[in-house]
Amino acid sequence: MRLKSLLASALLASAAWAQLPDVPGKAETERLCSQCHELARSISLRQDRAGWAATVDKMVSLGAKATDKETEAVIDYLAAHFAAEEVPRINVNKARAIDLESGLTLKRSEAAAIIAYRTKNGPFKSIDDLKKVPGIDAAKIEAKKDRLVFEEKP
Repeated sequence: MRLKSLLASALLASAAWAQLPDVPGKAETERLCSQCHELARSISLRQDRAGWAATVDKMVSLGAKATDKETEAVIDYLAAHFAAEEVPRINVNKARAIDLESGLTLKRSEAAAIIAYRTKNGPFKSIDDLKKVPGIDAAKIEAKKDRLVFEEKP
């Protein structure tokens, strides 16, 4: 069983290495991102530049060794070649509870409260309407406001 695990890890690592574009920043990325875990794990994330910067900063805070110049090269490389896909917007007047949970990082009870409030009071017109839902963390809603759409059902 251990042999299978080792073989799977080796295959993932070689596949990840083959996926890395051979451009500036590759060597730094390979070195920094494989200090503590397999490279495939590192590049499996898809993040925007801020997300990659936070990830690299966390790695360095946990003991990964790199100069400021190297970390900047890694962030540039990852942001350019392993960027997140655009996050879809959420229409709060049509979204299912699961979409609210995952898309807005809400608790199940918060998503259910939004659905119940929408059912009882009709469509939301603005973020201010959404913040009126009892049991909702307004700061969470505010933090995700750029992802919200308030179109009414046809």
